[in-house]
Amino acid sequence: MNGGIVRLREILDDITPSERKVADFILQHPGEMIGLSIAELSRRSGGSQAAVVRLCKSAGFKSYQELMLKVAGDLQEGQEEPGGYQEIRPHDSVDAIIHNVTNNNIQSIRNTVKVLDKHMVERAIEALGRAERIFFFGIGASNLIAQDAQHKFLRINKPSFSFADPHLQLTSSVLLTERDAAVGISYSGKTDYVISGMKAAKEAGAVTICITKYGNSPLSEIADIQLYTSSTENDIRSGATASRITQLNIIDMLYLGVASRSYDQSVDYLERSRAMINKTKQKGG
Repeated sequence: MNGGIVRLREILDDITPSERKVADFILQHPGEMIGLSIAELSRRSGGSQAAVVRLCKSAGFKSYQELMLKVAGDLQEGQEEPGGYQEIRPHDSVDAIIHNVTNNNIQSIRNTVKVLDKHMVERAIEALGRAERIFFFGIGASNLIAQDAQHKFLRINKPSFSFADPHLQLTSSVLLTERDAAVGISYSGKTDYVISGMKAAKEAGAVTICITKYGNSPLSEIADIQLYTSSTENDIRSGATASRITQLNIIDMLYLGVASRSYDQSVDYLERSRAMINKTKQKGG
C-alpha cells in the first residue's frame, strides 16, 4: 500500500496555501509524519487541522489514516530511485542523457502505477470493448498518442478514429451516440479543444474516458472514467517526454485488456493484418 508521496507531489500546484504547508512538511519529513495525529501534524506543519482534512480529500484519500498508511508504504518501499527526475542541462554527456531519459521514463511509469485506479482501468476496458466506435481526442503531442491508439485498436477490428485537425475532432464529437466511446488525452487536463470535444461527446450519450495527470482538472471532471498518469517533469524545458511514455503505457493496458477479452478473434485479426503487411513488403522488395 503506497503512493502517498507521489499523489502529494502531483497536486502541489493545485491546493490552497494552508494545504501546501501540510503537504510540504510531509514531503520533507515523511518519516516524522507517521504516527502523528491530525492535531499534531497541524502543529508541526503550520497548517490548520481543517487543511489536513482537505489535503486528504484533494489527494484522493478516503481518510487521514489512508494517507498515513500510503506514506508509510512509500518509506518501506524506498520511495523513488536515487536522483529522481532529471531535467535537460547544458552540455550533458551522452552517458548522462541515456541515463537520465531512461530513469525519468521508468520512474514516471512506476509512479503512474501508484496513482492509477485498477477499477477505473477495468471500467475503461469494458467500455471500450462494448463500444461500436472509439474516438481518441488529443492535440499536439497528445494527438500522437491518439494516433497510436487508433492504430492499435483498428488492428483488432475496433473502429477507431483520431484527428490531427482540432476542428475535425469537434465535428466528430457531436456525431457520437450512446454506443460509442470517447477518450480525451491531455497531460494538463486543460486543453480547450479536447475539453470541448469531450463535453459534446458526453452530451451525445457516449462513454467518456480521460487520460490526464493526477488531480482535479476540467477534463477529469467531465469524464465518466478517469485514468491518471504521473510525471513531474518541467513542461517548459523538457516538453512532453516522460508524460508521453505514461500515456502510451495506459493505451497499451487498454488495448491489451480489450484484446484479451476476445482473445481468439483478436489473434485472428492481428495475424491477418500482419500477413497483409508482410505480403505488401515482399512485393515492394
